[in-house]
Amino acid sequence: MKRTPKPVFFIVALLILALTYTSFFGVYTKYGDRVDTVIRGASQIRTGIDISGGIEVTFAPEDESIQADISQVNAMKDVIVRRMIAKGITDYEAYTDTDNGQVIIRFPWQKGETEFDAAAAIEELGKTALLEFYLDTSSSEAKPGKDAFVLNGNSVESAGVVYDEDGKPVVTLKLKSDGTKAFADATKKQKELNGSNGTTNTISIWLDDDCISNPSVNAHITTGEAIIEGSFTYDEAVDLANLINSGALPFSITAKNTNTITATMGERSLEIMVLAGVIALILVSIFMLVYYRLPGFVAVISLLGQVAGSIAVVSGYFGFFNSFTLTLPGIAGIILSIGMGVDANIITAERIKEQIRMGKTIDTAIHNGCRESFSAIFDGNITVVIVSIVLMGVFGPADSFFAKLLKPLLFMFPVSASGSVYSFGFTLLAGIIFNFIMGVTFSRLMLKSLSRFKFLRKPWLLGGKRA
Repeated sequence: MKRTPKPVFFIVALLILALTYTSFFGVYTKYGDRVDTVIRGASQIRTGIDISGGIEVTFAPEDESIQADISQVNAMKDVIVRRMIAKGITDYEAYTDTDNGQVIIRFPWQKGETEFDAAAAIEELGKTALLEFYLDTSSSEAKPGKDAFVLNGNSVESAGVVYDEDGKPVVTLKLKSDGTKAFADATKKQKELNGSNGTTNTISIWLDDDCISNPSVNAHITTGEAIIEGSFTYDEAVDLANLINSGALPFSITAKNTNTITATMGERSLEIMVLAGVIALILVSIFMLVYYRLPGFVAVISLLGQVAGSIAVVSGYFGFFNSFTLTLPGIAGIILSIGMGVDANIITAERIKEQIRMGKTIDTAIHNGCRESFSAIFDGNITVVIVSIVLMGVFGPADSFFAKLLKPLLFMFPVSASGSVYSFGFTLLAGIIFNFIMGVTFSRLMLKSLSRFKFLRKPWLLGGKRA
């Protein structure tokens, strides 16, 4: 069997300790009075409504004589939810009141916010969406300059969804008279240029600063009515139509009512739960050290890494993940995943102990113990992963990756959205992933590395009887 070099323990342990320190305390640079965040720490995690309270806002047309129809209400909701997700606000609740033409949004305060200025908090969410069309190419990533501008949302009458003759959903676009000529000129130009410069010329559609569609121009359209084709599902086509409609609303949106929501549990509950988690981790660490000795020592380090990894994912430590809103159920998800991590280390330690008592050598006992414990650990954790994905798919945003992944199954569930349940599933999934990284991979590397040191090659350190 291949032996793990001695330095591996120190390399892995230092990486875990570095992750633990930076994920909890962050990394900052200071220039005079200016402090810049390099890595976000635990203190910058946004907490949910149940911990710190938040705001409830009712959005509606500014002109009270206007009654928004169902499509307009859905468009209002979609653009507001899109803006919240872009800001990392995942613990939100969004409802449509189609009878009164309103959208009701509930979301938490920013971390550390002391002045509850509801008007300032909702200003950006409620501003009218800016819809713009530009001459573009399929390879562009940045918003084109004004010289490529075609028209804006004021020239759009409506967008909808129909099925084409092949039974595929497509988005229909209908322009007002003032936009028909501009669109005709743009489609004529792009149609004539297609292929001449080695690219496919398009007309990109932007909502605020995000490109929501970049369809190729296949015809010169003079009627003011166009069709956007693509590999859409019906729901994806509806989402695109709603986003276009949100930028083409014939009215301004305003907050009719704003209310402050008192935290259902409060900051004190957060402090108590965190303290309880720290105490539990200390007690578990003492138990692992006393009962399992060397494997227990390795388990304590790996558990620190698992906790740090979960915190890092929530805080936005990793650049490819946005920061996440942490709720009390989310903390429960982290704690549950730590329990799974402890279980993984105990299973491995018990298998190694069994091998030692059977008279196996140190290297053989560790090798066989790790091998025989893997299937039990994998089976237990993979079932939790499946549960986490289902929770995130059913109770998360409809346009999330997991909702799309489970779309064939979601017809069995009622339409639902609960940020708290989604938060629980997210942190549980993150914790289980780091359990595989820390509790399975890194802990075994460290244990095999430590077993190379002569003074640690004693059967009683692995669960055998003291000589």
